[in-house]
Amino acid sequence: ETLRTALAMGADRAILVQTDEEVEPLAVAKIIAKIAEEEQPQMIILGKQAIDDDNNATGQMLAALLGWPQGTFASKVEVSDSATVTREVDGGLETVKLNLPAVVTTDLRLNEPRYASLPNIMKAKSKPLATKSPADYGVDTARRLETLKVVEPAKRQAGVKVGSVDELIDKLRETGVVG
Repeated sequence: ETLRTALAMGADRAILVQTDEEVEPLAVAKIIAKIAEEEQPQMIILGKQAIDDDNNATGQMLAALLGWPQGTFASKVEVSDSATVTREVDGGLETVKLNLPAVVTTDLRLNEPRYASLPNIMKAKSKPLATKSPADYGVDTARRLETLKVVEPAKRQAGVKVGSVDELIDKLRETGVVG
């Protein structure tokens, strides 16, 4: 359904890599790298993190596997002979220029997707959608990570009220925060 929506929004064709297993970010990056070798795109755009495990790894791993430059958390992308990626950082905005081909991971503020019109939704049904498996790309999706345990953080201890600045300084000295 998601790929058909992308086709209705203007994509020419789609590839669905289907598996019943949960696939870790490295395996996803390897699959996309194999597709990139076949398709030869000038830019690969991914979300910044996965919705299932909340990792922020696939885009960076993909760029490393391909040996391509990367722009992460993009809030603005301009493409000509190269790509200029603007991203929000703690101190404001950072802009990087990337040689193409490149990998870009996106922030929510990158753009507002266009709506698919009814004629385009109908046309999307006839556009090519190839279904593949990880094995078609020679990628082993066996899990390499094991969750040993998940523990809640320790409860915060209650604070202490003080009546004056001098009392505050005394408390800080007692706890070793101030020497």
